[in-house]
Amino acid sequence: MTDWAPIAKEYDPLKAGSIDGTDEEPHDRAIWRAMLARYIPNKGVTGDPHLTLFVARLNLQTTEEKLKEVFSRYGDIRKIRLVRDLVTGFSKGYAFIEYKEERALLKAHRDANRLVIDQHEIFVDFELERTLKGWIPRRLGGGFGGKKESGQLRFGGRDRPFRKPINLPNMKNDLSGEGSAEKRNWSREGTRDWKARDRDHERNRDKQRWPERERSWAWGENEREKDSKEERSRGRERKDRDR
Repeated sequence: MTDWAPIAKEYDPLKAGSIDGTDEEPHDRAIWRAMLARYIPNKGVTGDPHLTLFVARLNLQTTEEKLKEVFSRYGDIRKIRLVRDLVTGFSKGYAFIEYKEERALLKAHRDANRLVIDQHEIFVDFELERTLKGWIPRRLGGGFGGKKESGQLRFGGRDRPFRKPINLPNMKNDLSGEGSAEKRNWSREGTRDWKARDRDHERNRDKQRWPERERSWAWGENEREKDSKEERSRGRERKDRDR
C-alpha cells in the first residue's frame, strides 16, 4: 500500500487492466496480447519526449493549422505531428505537439484537456511511448484507452487513474476458499448446525400451535353439543303443543 499511486509509474498490462491494480489474471484477450508483445518505440520519432504532449479524440477534419492555432496560446510550439493513415492520408484522430519550454507544456497539459475543438472534446496527456517504461500501445492490447462497451478498459492514466485498493487479506482467503481444511470443515459443520437449529425451531413452533388447535377444536365441540341440546328441547316443545 505504501507504493500505491493513482498514476502508473511503470506500465504493466495486467495492472492497467485492473481497476485498482491488484488483478492476478487478465480479464480479456487484449491484455494477453499486450503481455506477450515485444514492443520497441519507434526510433524514427524525433524531438524531446519530455516536452511533447499527446492529443487524442480529435475530429477527423481537424488539421495541423487548427491545432497550431489552439495550442500556440500556451507557448511556442516547436513541432506538430498529426498522425495520418499511410494509405489514405486521413487523420487517425490523434497528434503529438512538442513545445520549446516546459512551462508551456505544463500549462497546456493543465488547461487544454477537455477543450472542444471542431465539436470534439479532446484529451491531452504527456507522451508515454518514450517516457513510461514498458509501454505497450493500444493496437497491441495496451494503452490507457478503450471503451466500456468492448470491455477493454485501462487504468493508471490521467483519464482513468487507479482506485485505491481495499486491503483485506483474511477476508480474501475465506471468500476464495483458500483457507485450511479445518476452516472448510468448520464451515460445513456450522451449516449443519444451523439446519438442525432450523428444524428444531419449526418443531417447537408446531408444538406451540397444537394446543391452540386443540382448544379451538374443543370449543367447537362444546358449541355443537349446546346447539344439539337446544334443538332437542325445541323438538320436545313442538310435540307437547301438537298433543
